[in-house]
Amino acid sequence: MREIIDLKGPSGATYRFRLWAVGASHLPTAGNYAFVREQPGGFTVLTAGAIDDLSLARSTHGAAAGKLGATHLFTRLNVSRAVRMAEAADIAAFYGLDAEPARRGERDA
Repeated sequence: MREIIDLKGPSGATYRFRLWAVGASHLPTAGNYAFVREQPGGFTVLTAGAIDDLSLARSTHGAAAGKLGATHLFTRLNVSRAVRMAEAADIAAFYGLDAEPARRGERDA
């Protein structure tokens, strides 16, 4: 899988995401994330959203994404809440996803 992927929105915007490797740490900063499934010749976006603490994206959304067949997690730093929410909605619309709600870092029970 590539280190960098570009996701699109119906707005015409392109959003660059970086691979968050399993076992690697992540800065606790706000941003967007995308769980994808690697496929021959590319990838399928399974779920995407915005979160206030990217270091928790795997623990709060990883199990559900894994059930969908996710093989990789990509993140995009984005401190502005309004911008990251708009980007998450744009990406979700392009890939036909339900937009994941923004999370303040709480863990799912």
